Amino acid sequence: MFKNFISTSITKPLSAQKSVRSFSTGSVLRQAAPASTYQHILTETRGKVALVTLNRPKALNALCNDLFVEVNDAMKNFDDDENIGAIVLTGSEKAFAAGADIKEMKDNNFVDTYKKDFLGHWAKISDVKKPIIAAVNGYALGGGCELAMSCDIIYAGEKAVFGQPEINLGIIPGAGGTQRLVRAVGKSRAMEMVLGGGANLTATEAQSLGLVSKVVPADQLIDEAVKTASKIASKSQASVQMGKELINKSFEVPLSAGLRWERAYFQALFGTADQKEGMGAFAEKRKPNFTNN
Repeated sequence: MFKNFISTSITKPLSAQKSVRSFSTGSVLRQAAPASTYQHILTETRGKVALVTLNRPKALNALCNDLFVEVNDAMKNFDDDENIGAIVLTGSEKAFAAGADIKEMKDNNFVDTYKKDFLGHWAKISDVKKPIIAAVNGYALGGGCELAMSCDIIYAGEKAVFGQPEINLGIIPGAGGTQRLVRAVGKSRAMEMVLGGGANLTATEAQSLGLVSKVVPADQLIDEAVKTASKIASKSQASVQMGKELINKSFEVPLSAGLRWERAYFQALFGTADQKEGMGAFAEKRKPNFTNN
């Protein structure tokens, strides 16, 4: 029903059809893989929230290829799990992720990097439909900063540090550091960080510039992120996922196109049971019971 509506409303649909179809109660959903199957990450669920923890402490959670394969697998499983409404991605108290695994990539040449799609795994985080909160403690440098920016919301512990030091290695950021960073902190500060390689941001600075939403004591970070994720997971998931998609697309399409998409998605949601429940509950002064239909 929504597919036909949206297709006739806009000439070049994004992925609204898939977004709405994913809520069909008849779809077959994969459950998250058991934590024991992973070597470099830990996974758990807290109610309707999935928690994915990078777990290479001796390497400060350096982002090796195998770790990314595991992260993407866990994210895909949780994205397909109808019992999960939001995801929290975190690391250790010392390091969210101190960057890419330099030992793994130092001998790569142009052909290795280009032909083998060296950064292909990194892009998949952005394809997850459900909201992801990055809970950052300690270092988020290079690829670690880019990974955090690939998420939808960033919370930081008081001692978190964000930076893009790739220039010191004779390269530049390759997974969003020159694109997402400038959208968050502005051109001048992004230039300092990317070209200087040492103008790191403290958690407080990152918050003041808009890169980080909230700064909390390190020992409260996970609980605070899960609290927000739980709040998001309690909402109608069609509305949540459409809202996420439209906000992300606002960076990619002209304002006029974005407004057309927003209007079409808004109208489409009036065909859901959750819209009837939400507005009915408001009128009756009670808490809504969303069923994701």
